[in-house]
Amino acid sequence: MTVNRFWSWIFLVLGVLYFALPLVGTFEFSMKMRRGVYSLDAYEAVIFDPRFQETFTYSVMMALATIVVGVLLVVPTAYWVRLKLPAWRPVLEFVTLLPLVIPPIVIVFGYIRLYNTSSWLPLTGTAMGTNILLMFGYVVLALPYMYRAVDTGLRAIDVRTLTEAAQSLGAGWATIMWRVILPNVLVAVLSGAFLTFAIVIGEFVMAALLNRPAFGPYLQLIGANRAYEPAALAVIAFGITWSCMALIQVVSRFAPRPPAQPH
Repeated sequence: MTVNRFWSWIFLVLGVLYFALPLVGTFEFSMKMRRGVYSLDAYEAVIFDPRFQETFTYSVMMALATIVVGVLLVVPTAYWVRLKLPAWRPVLEFVTLLPLVIPPIVIVFGYIRLYNTSSWLPLTGTAMGTNILLMFGYVVLALPYMYRAVDTGLRAIDVRTLTEAAQSLGAGWATIMWRVILPNVLVAVLSGAFLTFAIVIGEFVMAALLNRPAFGPYLQLIGANRAYEPAALAVIAFGITWSCMALIQVVSRFAPRPPAQPH
């Protein structure tokens, strides 16, 4: 074994221990709810808690709505910029990066300021309006990841040739988008969708400040008042996130490869 390979294994083991030890400790603690024996009592108490079911269902529905709106917003925009406005790509990339540098608490206070009950569009005056406002907030938070996933998918196909071929056969823009572009970037869209799902499920700031019954605020509430249930919830949330990451790796295997460059 060479020296470089030896140190590579050392750093790999240290990295695995860095991520795995806290998770193993949390999982082991979550099994100690029953004195003297290991049990799944904490998981049973959490899963059968009506508030867990309500908040988790709410966050799943919000995640699905966010994915649909995000796809409808990002895919046509990224396609049109790549096809007709390539000079605007740096501007679009800069705009989609803004949610990474603007804290969610600033965004949500801006929403409350703009859409309170005395504004021209009082979305916070009703539960449905607040849900819509929260959903658009999630779309903004997921925008950097969704846009880059879709842009990577578009980069792997010849957008101009596909568009011209479809137009030569009489296809309109809606047909081109629905039957030509979207199937070719479906794997990239799924990757962005799984990232969006993981972000929405664990989000806390926006849901808490808009007073919506989401999974993030429930996780914080349980963590402040219980001992073993928060550890079980942390393991469940970690499992959901890593399941999304594993699904991204699976669907990435079916992504189209970039066209070979001529020598």
